[in-house]
Amino acid sequence: MTRTRAGVTRVKICCIGSLAEAALAVRHGAAALGLVSEMPSGPGVIDEDLIARIAARVPPGVASFLLTCEQDAGRIIAQQRRTRVGTIQICDRLEGGAYRELRRAMPGVALVQVVHVGGEESIAEAVAVAPRVDAILLDSGNQQLAVKELGGTGRTHDWEVSRRVRESVSVPVYLAGGLKAENVAGAIGRVAPFGVDVCSGVRTDGKLDEAKLAAFFRAVADVS
Repeated sequence: MTRTRAGVTRVKICCIGSLAEAALAVRHGAAALGLVSEMPSGPGVIDEDLIARIAARVPPGVASFLLTCEQDAGRIIAQQRRTRVGTIQICDRLEGGAYRELRRAMPGVALVQVVHVGGEESIAEAVAVAPRVDAILLDSGNQQLAVKELGGTGRTHDWEVSRRVRESVSVPVYLAGGLKAENVAGAIGRVAPFGVDVCSGVRTDGKLDEAKLAAFFRAVADVS
């Protein structure tokens, strides 16, 4: 995962719900599309048949991310084989050996580990997992709840912790959690992430809103 040109912050549009939304996001400059499989909570879940159809239509140069809550390597591998995405976004914690199994079974498929940012422990978690994955994505979920929040909360988290994670790992870092046109420039200025990830901040009543999408890309371009 490399920047297309120096200084440009990549934008991942998450919770893509249709071929039309995928095309709209790509038209505005999305570098990646997030396709959400079954989750314990949160927005944007679509069935795997639709994920496969969207992933098959993603143009060259745009990454297709499958968001999974699975913690078993075999089940994640099966999801990738059904959907044929190029990147797996692991939204919950895995045992260390699972990453080796994923690498063996899916050569060429990128692995992005979500770290849900809390306090200092999030920095240690990111540092420990970074050597096993291609990128880290910092989000605002909560794995301790009875019904886990694994993304799509619309909440920001402490960007100072996110900045320290970015400084502490050698892999690219994506920043998610409550981003929108009004705050993304500040987030980029504070954290300097490789990329930003947005879902609710570019939607109205759950649907991708072209005006909000355009404003978000303008805000990113102005600061990148």
